[in-house]
Amino acid sequence: MSSADSKDGGNLLSRLRSQGTVRLGIAGEIPFGYIDKNGDFTGEAPEIAKVIFKRLGVAHVQPVPTEFASLIPGLRSQQFDVVSAGMYINPDRCQQVIFSDPDYRVRDSFIVRKGNPKNLHKYEDFAKSGAKLASGSAYAQIGYAVNAGVKESDIMVLPDQLAGLLAVEQGRADAFAGTAVTVRNVIRQSGGRRVEATEPFQALLDGKPDVGAGGFAFRPEETKLRDAFNAELHKMKKSGELLRIVGPFGFTKAEMTDLTAKELCR
Repeated sequence: MSSADSKDGGNLLSRLRSQGTVRLGIAGEIPFGYIDKNGDFTGEAPEIAKVIFKRLGVAHVQPVPTEFASLIPGLRSQQFDVVSAGMYINPDRCQQVIFSDPDYRVRDSFIVRKGNPKNLHKYEDFAKSGAKLASGSAYAQIGYAVNAGVKESDIMVLPDQLAGLLAVEQGRADAFAGTAVTVRNVIRQSGGRRVEATEPFQALLDGKPDVGAGGFAFRPEETKLRDAFNAELHKMKKSGELLRIVGPFGFTKAEMTDLTAKELCR
């Protein structure tokens, strides 16, 4: 069932209140949205969603796991109601969905072998040295590397950051690129005996800093739901509640942001 005409902002919020459940699209990426080892639905974005939707009168959240590249198609085809996966907000995606304002901003980092023997600190280092780079399926980091001169065919694409850590440990890749938060988390969880994280750095796109800031995605006609969600998100930012919720997933004050979706969609 589709929502009301986009001119009135959609009727999904009222329908969700009647149903009592919202379906959240996740992509199994720690720390953004995943099913943990106990079978519980958690992550930075789902935990924010649980709080906000309860305040909007929707008591329950239901995870709908999918691949990252299927999140926007799945949202648009109504397989779920909201993308809750820490998705980067960028102009291309803004042509297909509408976003909440971002709930975090991150820089990039690499998983490398202890001591960083190939001295890898930014994407240009791979183009110069020929070192083997890996990243995750549909990760923005692949685009950054290509823009820095790395051949896309030379990049090892893996399912997730744990597969990336193993590839680096086993010597199949010299580094795995992800967000600084993602890299910190997977190294911490693994014990990091043979690997380490490089210092976070700002990725560039066409020579300009490309801000990695993520939020929640909604179907374009559902502006009422997006605006109500945003209002609660802003209250949480102002009170400090947002940082308290995402802190256990490795986010720090440095990852908090006052950027807006409007700015990022430009």
